[in-house]
Amino acid sequence: MNYEDRDTYGMYKANPHGGPGPMLMGAGTLIGNDVYNHKDEDLGDIKEIMLDTQSGKVIYAVLSFGGFLGMGEKLFAVPWNALTLDTKNKRFVLNVEKDRLKLAPGFDKDKWPNMSDPSWVKEIHSYYETESRPLH
Repeated sequence: MNYEDRDTYGMYKANPHGGPGPMLMGAGTLIGNDVYNHKDEDLGDIKEIMLDTQSGKVIYAVLSFGGFLGMGEKLFAVPWNALTLDTKNKRFVLNVEKDRLKLAPGFDKDKWPNMSDPSWVKEIHSYYETESRPLH
């Protein structure tokens, strides 16, 4: 499902210069967005968006991958700067091979990591080869 399908307020209507558009988007409309890789493989969907409440910046998208009907799925915190919005296909692209994502540091839906722990932050950004932004 894409952000236009969840647009209950009409912010993504056809006017290319009106509304928030792809440069400024409602967080709620991004939950559930599909994520694919550069090989057009389905990597899952966005379950949550993590904000730094002090700076107001989006830090991570929590991606769900694997499982069936919510059973056995693994969650991954993907640095926001590792994702690219594909406006043509109305989805996000994560430049990671599917097999590499299976090996990524993930977590269970009932046991979330401390996402502000500096060692965890370093591990995640190192895995996705992105630049870590300090919180706040």
